[in-house]
Amino acid sequence: MALFDLPLPALREHRPELDEPADLDAFWEGTLFRAREHEVLLDVTPVETGLDLVDAFDVTFAGHDGTPVRAWYLRPAAATGPLPVVVQYIGYGGGRGRPIEHLVWASAGYAHLVMDTRGQGGAWGSGGDTADPVGSGPAAPGSMTRGITSPETSYLVRLQTDAARAVDAARALPGTDGRVVVTGGSQGGGLAVAAAGLVPDVDAAMPDVPFLCAIRRAIDITDADPYQEIVRFLAANRGAEEAAWRTLSYVDGVHLGRRARCRALVSAALRDTIVPPSTVFAAANHWGGLHGEPGALAEVEVYPYNGHEGGGTVQRERQLAWLAEAVPLTPRG
Repeated sequence: MALFDLPLPALREHRPELDEPADLDAFWEGTLFRAREHEVLLDVTPVETGLDLVDAFDVTFAGHDGTPVRAWYLRPAAATGPLPVVVQYIGYGGGRGRPIEHLVWASAGYAHLVMDTRGQGGAWGSGGDTADPVGSGPAAPGSMTRGITSPETSYLVRLQTDAARAVDAARALPGTDGRVVVTGGSQGGGLAVAAAGLVPDVDAAMPDVPFLCAIRRAIDITDADPYQEIVRFLAANRGAEEAAWRTLSYVDGVHLGRRARCRALVSAALRDTIVPPSTVFAAANHWGGLHGEPGALAEVEVYPYNGHEGGGTVQRERQLAWLAEAVPLTPRG
């Protein structure tokens, strides 16, 4: 793919005007309050994986409105004390898969919680185990437009609430020390952005090519799914445009990321047609702006010749080095 978005110098300065709903904070405060009325940990069960160096547990926690969400909890078998937790979110269409697919962070000495994605897990990978029991009105195939005419019914609100509750669950797990890092790629990166904004004391964030940022711009400049699910829905539901844009403003990572207080290592790929780089930079350049200088806490790792795969394992190596400094295994005294 040829370069199609803003040139890199312009991307580094790209800070679009905000279009936040006036009640965004009140909406999310109420949504999370209702979710937190439910005890967060519902079940933690050891599972046999055949691995000697990593212990694995099947976790169920209470997500949006208390509905159950599955996760894997992994930790180094040799660990004797409490550890910081890396909470990982999965890309669009995937589920939590199997424990042996997620060994990097436990191998590096961290605890690791891998959140399943409600109603997804049928498009790639090794499947998912979490239903989305909430119905909605008309929607395009896929998950993006379920309940899109109201934030109260939006699938994306339910998913981001799950992401915030996964942070709560990570802190409640045995063998954790309260420090939490959020990460993921694409949809998972967007959920990491949301969680960092919705849970004010997250310790660090590592979103890769994050989805759901500057959503309206993404829809206008890319023909790729999943953003085009919204276009197809609006093409068939011509009177729903205003309601859809209003709903999407509550889940946009530019709005949520500016509420973050933690450091972030973000990746962007300049030939990414699924998550255009200007949408990633929009979130990074507004990061933390509600509490300080916009973008001061966010560092963007750029991959000029890559598409949506971004940095791949090279970025994972970059994250390992960055995290060792940002959230060391032994807290600084």
